[in-house]
Amino acid sequence: MKSGLMKKKDQEEAGEIDLTPMLDVVFILLIFFIVTSVFVTEAGIEVNRPEASTADDTSGDMILIAVGQAGDIWIDGDQIDPRFIRSRFELRLADAPNSSVIIQADENANNEQVMLILEAAREANIDDVSISAEA
Repeated sequence: MKSGLMKKKDQEEAGEIDLTPMLDVVFILLIFFIVTSVFVTEAGIEVNRPEASTADDTSGDMILIAVGQAGDIWIDGDQIDPRFIRSRFELRLADAPNSSVIIQADENANNEQVMLILEAAREANIDDVSISAEA
């Protein structure tokens, strides 16, 4: 009688499916997609952009740079000194060579800061520079 009971338990265990390898594969895929996904970077501050009659959507590798009302300059969430804009551009270009610069200047910001950014982009050999506006 014991041998019949043991045989029944062995048959039940043989029919079970081990889900551990499948969960391992799912977690590996999840990690892969998280690592390879592209995250949108923010300039660092919220600015009131001026209105424009024409506006184009941009995509690709972008370097977002914001200019606040007081003339403060922000890249990647860090306020930076205007003297270091070019070096920051060159660091970003090392990671993504075909990057474009998008300047998000506050409508009340001084144009001198925007001109400094344009000059730094030219010195860093960035051809695609845009000024963000409300459409």
